Amino acid sequence: MIALLCASATLAPAFAADNDNDNKAPKPLTPKQIKKAQKGWVRLFDGKTLSGWEAVDQGRWSVNPEGVIIGEGPVGHLFSPNQYTNLEFKAEVKLNHSGNSGMYIRTAKGHGFPAGYETQVENTSPDPQRTGSLYGFCKVGEQLVQDDTWWTQHVIAVGNHIVVKINDRVVVDYIDTKNTYKSGYLALQQHNEGSVVMYKNVMVKPLPDDPAKAWKIAGLDMPEVQKYAKQK
Repeated sequence: MIALLCASATLAPAFAADNDNDNKAPKPLTPKQIKKAQKGWVRLFDGKTLSGWEAVDQGRWSVNPEGVIIGEGPVGHLFSPNQYTNLEFKAEVKLNHSGNSGMYIRTAKGHGFPAGYETQVENTSPDPQRTGSLYGFCKVGEQLVQDDTWWTQHVIAVGNHIVVKINDRVVVDYIDTKNTYKSGYLALQQHNEGSVVMYKNVMVKPLPDDPAKAWKIAGLDMPEVQKYAKQK
């Protein structure tokens, strides 16, 4: 079994149920609910344009003929049209040597480096927080991905509990006891001149407010989190 690189999930979640009825084990999802959940992914780009997304600062964003979103130039962020609370956020990512980027959840729109949870995209730059880190909260120091190769980055956030999976490995399983960011936009980061990042198949799945239901649905996509649907 591969060990987590950063974990704090032994702590009690801040979203613990308030009464005995809520503490009961959740009922299994029906086949109809499972089918609906599996279809719940929403593609966030049309494959041709950046329609609906807002670019802030001087980072340069474009879409190539293959439908890949490319970030270049100085610092800048690309913000989603909608805000989310509980969610899954997933993309395929490719980064050049010494490049630096990030996938944000629950972030505010803003200049510079916005306030929100950033799941790090960074393999060989001087920054010691590598791909998969929950930046500033949960550090992954191991290089998991080689330069100029595609990988899948999958983020789940339910209440104050955040899980990050890189390809087939869960690397962060973290509970933010301060519940720092409760809701906000998604964002893609362009960090600095010389960094070139590529994103494709960028998708989101909004999850229910109820934690048990949210984890049950997320567990269909990431079996490692199914256990959290049973938490009281």
